[in-house]
Amino acid sequence: MNISVELTLTPLQDNFEPPIIDFIKKLRASGLRVLENPLSTQVYGNYDAVMDLLTSEIKETFNNLEHVVLTMKMVKSDRSDYEPHF
Repeated sequence: MNISVELTLTPLQDNFEPPIIDFIKKLRASGLRVLENPLSTQVYGNYDAVMDLLTSEIKETFNNLEHVVLTMKMVKSDRSDYEPHF
């Protein structure tokens, strides 16, 4: 089963960019399809592979940051090729 996951990592600190960049680089290195835009990062792939990656990377990120919010949306299908029809 394939899934699509949208993530928004929000470190609650002054120097917030480095942890976000580090998180995205680790997602990119996974070999899964990862797309970014200015507001979020999307990860696409097999459910088990995506969830294994997210479990480890979210845990590491949470361990490294004192205060952080992660917003996540999941869709049961690979929506990486979605094109609006309007």
